[in-house]
Amino acid sequence: MATRHLVMLLPGGVLPAEPAYAALLRVLGERVNAVTKDLEVYSGEQPPPDFSLGTEVDGILREADVRGFDCFHLVGYSGGGASSLAFTAVHGERLLSLALLEPAWAGNERTPTEEALMQRFRALDPLPPDQFMAGFVRLQLAPGVEPPPPPEGPPPPWMAKRPAGVRAFIDAFDQGNLDVEALQAFDRPVYFALGGRSNPDYYGRMAERLARIFPNFTVETFPERHHFDPPHRIEPDRLADSLLAVWQRAES
Repeated sequence: MATRHLVMLLPGGVLPAEPAYAALLRVLGERVNAVTKDLEVYSGEQPPPDFSLGTEVDGILREADVRGFDCFHLVGYSGGGASSLAFTAVHGERLLSLALLEPAWAGNERTPTEEALMQRFRALDPLPPDQFMAGFVRLQLAPGVEPPPPPEGPPPPWMAKRPAGVRAFIDAFDQGNLDVEALQAFDRPVYFALGGRSNPDYYGRMAERLARIFPNFTVETFPERHHFDPPHRIEPDRLADSLLAVWQRAES
């Protein structure tokens, strides 16, 4: 029997890892030995006081070592995607491939349009949590795209941590330093899933920048998806086929 692909999946800043990737993991089934890892920013009731992207990088490394993953495929969405990029820059030798599902950050060498958008994110900071999260969601969608309605019933307990965690990530991005030369030296496959209804000045321009950095880079657009109805939840069959193709190519 062929060895299953060793995969670690990191979620975004809103859903925990298990519900975020449940649909995708059902489709992948026994073809993968998958670990879903929650973000370190949510390891306590409040973000760690010294939180940085290095905190997330250390958490990924620790999880890989505990699981015995000497070399593995890394999949990261949103905040998890930013953390995955940071990990690749420091520990790229541990990765067989990198899959980025609209990472929230890709370094601070942005275009002027991207920087203007980041200023709008920073302007949300003084707002109360509900208004902060509403603005945070809307800025990631293309003009005219409405955010998904909130789920029925009371919010789950973990939701109370999200505003502080998102703010901590935004601060960490401002302080982050992505080693572009290390990413240019990463010659393993890099896959980027892009939502056609996400803000093109955020994720589209980011994909263009990363395409100029990574030597083995592929973008796949999901025209009907946006950042808050991502393909790993809404189109898991299609995404699973794409990821399996990347992983098989990386291991051949």
